[in-house]
Amino acid sequence: MATETPHLREACAVPADPERGTLDKAADENFPVAPFFLPRAWRTDLMAVYGFARLVDDIGDGDLAPGGADAALLGVAPEHAEDRTALLDAFEADLGRVFDSAPRHPILRRLQPTVRRRALTPGPFRGLIAANRQDQVVRRYETYDDLLAYCELSANPVGRLVLAVTGTATPERIRRSDAICTALQIVEHLQDVAEDLARDRIYLPAEDLKRFRVQEADLAAPSANASVRALIAFEAQRALDLLNEGAPLVGSVNGRLRLLLAGFLAGGRAAVRAIAAADYDVLPGPPKPGKRRLLRELGPSLRGEG
Repeated sequence: MATETPHLREACAVPADPERGTLDKAADENFPVAPFFLPRAWRTDLMAVYGFARLVDDIGDGDLAPGGADAALLGVAPEHAEDRTALLDAFEADLGRVFDSAPRHPILRRLQPTVRRRALTPGPFRGLIAANRQDQVVRRYETYDDLLAYCELSANPVGRLVLAVTGTATPERIRRSDAICTALQIVEHLQDVAEDLARDRIYLPAEDLKRFRVQEADLAAPSANASVRALIAFEAQRALDLLNEGAPLVGSVNGRLRLLLAGFLAGGRAAVRAIAAADYDVLPGPPKPGKRRLLRELGPSLRGEG
């Protein structure tokens, strides 16, 4: 057997680029992160915000690339590289450096110019970290209000950051944006009931499971029974109501931002229609809308219709 050269050993030891690995996941998201029709400056800043949100979710879900590269960049010792809470703490500390010094992680170094250019504040970023920290200890939600409070951390900051990056934030737009973002989070939870259960998480409120006489074991079945379908239909209508409440946000802006926001709204509505078309059976896998269904929803969404 040939002896391995030092250069070959070095090449084999080089970890994958954690920044590129995170940003490349944008192609697999339910919604376009920074579509081509937006101004380049917006695309750059939205990708920086996406990188932050994607990485913090990957930390919280334990979906980091193997090898511990992210942990090393954050200064986390190898023996704690799988400790999600320790990683979130280190990530939050590095977020602080975005605002006052020089962050360690390349995703946060990418974010720093965006923060300065758009005068972004720490609040929305800290909210996303808090949501993932909550996921480590909270596996069930007793009431719908409890779930809404979680969405205030896990979803609403994203919409607020989009408005901030595009310089269009007002109290009324933020309120409408929050409604849309919460709805999109609920829709995602409905699509991912089986996947979330595999992580020992249930985002369907316990009070609603009780109301519809659904047991947790019912959610582990290959397909949904009548009670589960009724429960999913109920939650889907809640999400649709929130989307309609937020719809006037689209009509309050102009140009390419209007098209972007209409796409988010139409995507949420199309996802709800896809769940309904599956007769509310989400257990075999997430019902996803096709392009035709999405295009049907785009017109009313562009007009900001509820």
